Amino acid sequence: MVIVLDGNSLKLEDFIQVVRFGAEVKLSSDAIARIKSSRKIIDKIVDEEKTVYGVNTGFGKLSNVTINRDEVSKLQENLLKSHACGVGNYFNSEITKGIMLLRVNALAKGYSGIRLEVLERLILYINKDICPLIPEKGSLGASGDLAPLAHMALTIIGLGEVMYKGKTTSTIDVLKALDIKPIEKLQAKEGLSLINGTQVMTSVGAITTYDAMALSKLADIAGSLTMEALSGIKDAFDERVHLIRGHKGQINAAKNVRTLINGSEYVTNQGEIRVQDAYSLRCMPQVHGASKDALKYLVEKIEIEMNAATDNPLIIDEDTVISGGNFHGQPMAISFDFLKVAIAELANISERRIERLVNPQLSEGLPAFLVKKSGVNSGFMIMQYSAAALVSENKVLAHPASVDSIPSSANQEDHVSMGTIASRGAFEILSNARNVLAIELLASAQAIDLRVEKKLGKGTKAAYDEIRKHIDFIDEDKIMHPFINKMEELIKNEVILKVVEKEIGSLI
Repeated sequence: MVIVLDGNSLKLEDFIQVVRFGAEVKLSSDAIARIKSSRKIIDKIVDEEKTVYGVNTGFGKLSNVTINRDEVSKLQENLLKSHACGVGNYFNSEITKGIMLLRVNALAKGYSGIRLEVLERLILYINKDICPLIPEKGSLGASGDLAPLAHMALTIIGLGEVMYKGKTTSTIDVLKALDIKPIEKLQAKEGLSLINGTQVMTSVGAITTYDAMALSKLADIAGSLTMEALSGIKDAFDERVHLIRGHKGQINAAKNVRTLINGSEYVTNQGEIRVQDAYSLRCMPQVHGASKDALKYLVEKIEIEMNAATDNPLIIDEDTVISGGNFHGQPMAISFDFLKVAIAELANISERRIERLVNPQLSEGLPAFLVKKSGVNSGFMIMQYSAAALVSENKVLAHPASVDSIPSSANQEDHVSMGTIASRGAFEILSNARNVLAIELLASAQAIDLRVEKKLGKGTKAAYDEIRKHIDFIDEDKIMHPFINKMEELIKNEVILKVVEKEIGSLI
């Protein structure tokens, strides 16, 4: 599979095909023509010695310093070296490939003046799985993701390190092994074109959003299985209730639950056992649905940003080069703060359902902490502790990054987005949420086995059967950590989701 990049039509699904499933990329013929045309304009500016920011001036507060023509190339190399100030762990290969892919697509729009051969080098790295080592921390999210993108860009000129075939290696050694020469010199504006953009925050946020959409469906599965374990009331999921309110995500979440529990003998009717369920059961469509609506919004914003020119200055036409602020990450920073809340809420309500399963005062007759001989056995007691710790941590991580700003570059850059911090927070919340839902699935399957055997819903039975293929009923205390890890792995790889959807069709 080959994804053709034209700077205008990249979709989230295309992005995932490249970064996760190894689809190759190439530039469209129109993009190549635009790239060459904008480069000619930069060359003309250099030849005529016009003063243009980032071409023959310093950067940030140093924009008033004019650079001699014979130092223009050195300026670009020094930019990458001085800006490569990232710290912390390195981004994983998916995120790193995503960063390169998005930078190529942005530059393919033809507003940046970079040479075709420079973009072709990034494309070569993507297609051959050569991943620059990019530290996670150090970006203010304006002027773009400068520090992390500088680490990426250094590898184009043979500097820095890369991950190749599972090993950390100097860039130059990998290039030598592949008989590829580094690009010896960057020309005017090229260093700036490579690092002035929002592609780091967007790559992290895009992967997180894509996986969160699958997790929102998994949350419906987990909640439905818990509903059965607690003899939940199905009337609250009646389609008419949700159409009356009208929120699409809520309508879809309720439909998912109805489909999952179809045919179940565990669920009850209103008034059969009790009149109402607690909110964590009854309000699943409202809570899960709000997150689904948020994720739909996120996809829209991400796909806009994936196809945006976020460089500065922008080459509008032969006579117009404008210094603007498209590198500012605020549109995505606010979006990714929204993403944090959307994912955190899936975990919050899941933890409340776990509590109802393990608490004998709330569990509708289940044994305390889901174990037959409690006292000598603690059962799922501390599983709920772990879930509670994770959702509490998520509440800290969900604090908005976008409301913070610290002036930089001698107050020239006096408002920044912190968008990359927001996206990284969402990525971490997603990991925590997976583990919370893993615990709920383990607890709900355990609870089902402690009930008198009845018929499960068509969708929940598929989920239950898949869980029991990998993890047995826990009759007495065991080390629980490996079970959580295994379930989290099944969630992350969408094993349970795929099994369920094979049985009942696609969830929404």
